[in-house]
Amino acid sequence: HIKVEKNYGELPQIPCYSGQLSQVFMNLIVNASDALEDLRIKKKEEEGIYFEGWIRITTYLETEDDKQWVVIQIADNGGGIPQDIQERIFEMFFTTKPLGKGTGMGLAISYQIITDKHGGKLELHTEPGEGTEFTIKLPVEPPSK
Repeated sequence: HIKVEKNYGELPQIPCYSGQLSQVFMNLIVNASDALEDLRIKKKEEEGIYFEGWIRITTYLETEDDKQWVVIQIADNGGGIPQDIQERIFEMFFTTKPLGKGTGMGLAISYQIITDKHGGKLELHTEPGEGTEFTIKLPVEPPSK
């Protein structure tokens, strides 16, 4: 079991590509779920203990640099991302999953959707052994094109 905790704040409607954002949310949630399942199996095999994973989804409105941003955070209490690969996680075809399990495209595509298509930001906060949090920031007023 994975516990899903939802903390949704009041958000304005913003212009966006909803299908693409759904793909980003799914990529992040599936990655978190996979990490939690891997950790659950490891804890059971190595330590004989039951590990309860959680995914927390938080949304709120933030003002930064005189701009308003819709913020979506997707966090988990998995194993975190090791320091030596953190800078590579948004690279196309980079994956830590076993052969046949991952394409290494999910986070790279997510990064492009957030930054290129929406003028937003996709940030990683992780602590090995503690968990991972991705923060998506989307401008309330999209950049003019």
